[in-house]
Amino acid sequence: DKSFNATMETDFDKTIGKINIIPQDMGRVILNLITNAFYAVSETKKQQPNGFDPTVSVSTIKNGERVLISVKDNGNGIPKKVLDKIFQPFFTTKPTGQGTGLGLSLSYDIVKAHGGDLKVETNENEGTEFTIILPA
Repeated sequence: DKSFNATMETDFDKTIGKINIIPQDMGRVILNLITNAFYAVSETKKQQPNGFDPTVSVSTIKNGERVLISVKDNGNGIPKKVLDKIFQPFFTTKPTGQGTGLGLSLSYDIVKAHGGDLKVETNENEGTEFTIILPA
């Protein structure tokens, strides 16, 4: 959608160094989370055309023996009633034809295969933050 604009903020921890991952796989996970975040803020912008500044933030930080990669948006958040289903295969909140429901499920599996975890924090009408936690 060429008419849609959003702010993308980044904050990368330069002290992380190299970690033991398959870059293409982790790239797919991060791309999926960013794509979902842009979709969320785009939908929110449609509902609130005036005064809403769509923003997606990506950050990394080293926390002891772990590396945390965060993708955060200020969209509408994930409804509580579906939160426990978001990592299930074929579950999607997108309209028919706009999502396969495999993105978060595959992302979760990829992160787990790397010895990590994928967490979500969300507040309805405020936004969502996905955090990938990997061994350093």
